[in-house]
This record gives sequence, structure tokens and C-alpha cells, in this order.
Amino acid sequence: MSASPGSRKHDPALEAAQAALAAEHAAVYGYGVVGAHVGEARRTEAREAHDAHRARRDAMWRSVRSLGGTPEAASAAYALPFPVPDEAAAVRLAAELESRLAAVYADLVRAATGAPRREAAAALREAAVRAVRWRGGSVAFPGLVERAPRTGAGSSPDGA
Repeated sequence: MSASPGSRKHDPALEAAQAALAAEHAAVYGYGVVGAHVGEARRTEAREAHDAHRARRDAMWRSVRSLGGTPEAASAAYALPFPVPDEAAAVRLAAELESRLAAVYADLVRAATGAPRREAAAALREAAVRAVRWRGGSVAFPGLVERAPRTGAGSSPDGA
């Protein structure tokens, strides 16, 4: 993580904001893959999520700067958590992206205060809602991996 001169060496809010920015960069990339593989029925949903993540990415960029950091640039490509050869895998990828975003925003909620915390809470809620829509079901504590059930169908990206 990069920080501008004069910023604190270890700032949990800045670190969490950088992680959220990185996750948004990955989500924008991932939704490009999702959009290429989903059918017409879910293409609008994928496009709307892609646009929402581009807007969140831009907001996180500004948040990192306001916390005194230098925003990390997006990578040219990202490793996907599993192969995405078809629509079913694309839907699982979308749910996974949203679950990962909920987790990093939960970390930012814990680390931040004031307006950045409120924004992180809103982003966590949006990611949790999108995850439910993609997955077709919810989890009791979105963003809190340690509270997620470890058994049953859908407990891992490949459904194992």
C-alpha cells in the first residue's frame, strides 16, 4: 500500500480503504467476465452491477486520497477464483465477487469512523443485497466470513 508523505505509518482505515479499492477494481474486471457469460435475462443486472462498482471504485479512490493515501491502480487482469465457461459459473462468480466485497467493506466499517464508515456500511449493504440476488439466498452475517456457515450447498465458489 502506498501512503503520501506525512501520513501515519499504520492507519487501519487507510489500509481498509485500499483493500476496498482493490476489491472494487477486481469487481469491475470480474463483472466484465460475468457480462460476457450471462444470458439475456440477467445481462441488465450484470450491467447495473458493473456500473455500480465503477462508481464505488471511483468513490473509494477519492476516499483513499482523503485519508492521505495514494490510491492503488487497477491491475491489467485479475485471477478468477474458478473457471467461468458458462452462465452458471458466471452467476456464481457474481455472487462470489459480492461476498468478497461485503467482507472488505465489513473491515472498512470496523476501521473507519464518520462519513467513511457510513459509506462503507452502505457499500456492505449493497454488496450483500446483490449477493443474495445472484445466489438466490442469503447468509446471516454478510461480510463476516467467520460467521458464515461452512457446510451445505453453496458454501464454496464451486459448490463443493
